[in-house]
Amino acid sequence: MRRTSLLAVPVAFLLALIPGTASAYPNPGTVTGATTIHDPTMIRTSAGRYLLYGTGGGLGYRTSTDRTAFTAGSDAFSTKPSWWSSYATEAWAPDISYQGGKYLLYYAVSTFGSNKSAIGVATSSTGLPGSWSDQGTVYTSTTSSDYNAIDPNLFVDGDGKWWLSFGSWWTGLKMIQINPATGKQLSTNTTRYSIASRPTGTKAVEAPYIVKRNGYYYLFASYDTCCAGTSSTYKVKVGRATSVTGPYVDKNGVSMMNNGGTSVLESHGRYIGPGGQSIMNDSDGDLIVYHYYDGNDNGTPKLGINLLNWSSGWPVAY
Repeated sequence: MRRTSLLAVPVAFLLALIPGTASAYPNPGTVTGATTIHDPTMIRTSAGRYLLYGTGGGLGYRTSTDRTAFTAGSDAFSTKPSWWSSYATEAWAPDISYQGGKYLLYYAVSTFGSNKSAIGVATSSTGLPGSWSDQGTVYTSTTSSDYNAIDPNLFVDGDGKWWLSFGSWWTGLKMIQINPATGKQLSTNTTRYSIASRPTGTKAVEAPYIVKRNGYYYLFASYDTCCAGTSSTYKVKVGRATSVTGPYVDKNGVSMMNNGGTSVLESHGRYIGPGGQSIMNDSDGDLIVYHYYDGNDNGTPKLGINLLNWSSGWPVAY
């Protein structure tokens, strides 16, 4: 979106600094065109074009030159990799990044509510639809697993180490170390770390995304129920840690392994169930990119984008 559309909401930002203010959550900035999407992940190329992928089919594609007007294109995969059929027919929750001169796209293949799932990875020199070369599975889960191999996010630390967080429900969010040479699990460290969980009540935590800012690692995650239109209760929460593998705690010091999490975005007005988030650094700062269900449009899932302010030590959307 155009920078002015985001910066024209200072009141929302000021309210967001007041703990417990119900109206603290800002409306998404203006976006137009092909904005129907789930689980968006976005990157800007060196030429200034925004590439966005999301859940569904062979991973749906949107593009923009100004972050406001989006157009749709072909799916990432013109032909779905044959191994998908062992898990599902569609891919979920992609994660795009640019590493070592090439684009990487992690994604999950599964069916709703099942933990018979797989995370795959593909590479491309351009990041454009039809250019992706699938590299096969990275990590899997079965119906006897206590975790779910979906919603992957690659984090590359300043020391050059790669980490993949993932997970949904069951025993919560997990993390493995990745070999930068292969994009798959590092053979010398096969530990599966636990980074967030809801051991009591609902198990509903998914869609991890990790960034490092000002010496802290921040873990964003989606809590509660997705994909139910205007009945969705999705929300985005965050915790931080001094180590990439945790422990992550919220603003009140509550561990994310024990239902912790400080709210970043929740339902307000027509903007219902924000979640499926990713974080992107752009020329004007960090963005949170997510979907929400439009209460004024029969609960249609739509693209939301807001800037983040870190001045308090915690991310505040505005």
